Order: sequence, then C-alpha cells, then structure tokens
Amino acid sequence: MFEAVLRGATDPEITGVDVVRRAALAATASDVLAADGLVLGTPANIGYMSGALKHFFDQVYYPVLDDAQGRPYGLYVHGNLGVEGAVKAVESIADGLGWRRAAAPVTVAGQPDKAALEACWELGATLAAGLME
Repeated sequence: MFEAVLRGATDPEITGVDVVRRAALAATASDVLAADGLVLGTPANIGYMSGALKHFFDQVYYPVLDDAQGRPYGLYVHGNLGVEGAVKAVESIADGLGWRRAAAPVTVAGQPDKAALEACWELGATLAAGLME
C-alpha cells in the first residue's frame, strides 16, 4: 500500500512537489514543520493505530501544535479485521492538531486487492497534486 501511495505522489504529471519518506519512529517535529502535507499509514493493531504511529504523535503533538494548523493530510489503514478504531484515533489526533483531511481515508481489511492499491495511488496523487505550486 505504501508503494502505491508513493507512486501516486511521485507521478510524473505532478511537478514542484518533493516527496520525503519517513518511518513513523524516525519522523520528528522538524519533519512535520518542514512538510506542506502528510500522508500517514498504519496497520490496525487490535483495532487501533500502530504503536509506531502513536509514538510519532506523542513526540510531535505539542512541538507542532501552533505551527502546523491547517496542514493537509491523508491516511491509509490496513488490518485483518476492523480498521475503524484506527481511523477514528488518527482523525481525532489530526483534528486536535488542526490538520485538514485532504482526502477520504483508504481502509483495507484483508489482503489489499487491485481496487485498494488504486485507491492508495489516488490518495498519494491527490495529496501531492494539492501541493503543486
């Protein structure tokens, strides 16, 4: 799913957008502040976002709170069962940060199929196209 999002965000028709990848455990407040938009991805673990993504939010929340208002973001979630809890948790934190959802979340339960991967491509492309200068 990540690769499909990346392919969408780096489509040759999208110009003037630099795509930077960071693992959740490596991403910092400085990375968030330097970004014009974010795509967040997580597995749904026991109905919640991954510990890595939660750690990311714990580390960046207060340092970026005042300066990242209105930042567009997208979300993709994959799980074997329900993914609703993970989506709700991420959206709640993003709302608290004042981030703006730029596209509907992509949610996949079970093995990602062609339609799911196309939705991921579209998510990446939508976010990146919205940042074109």
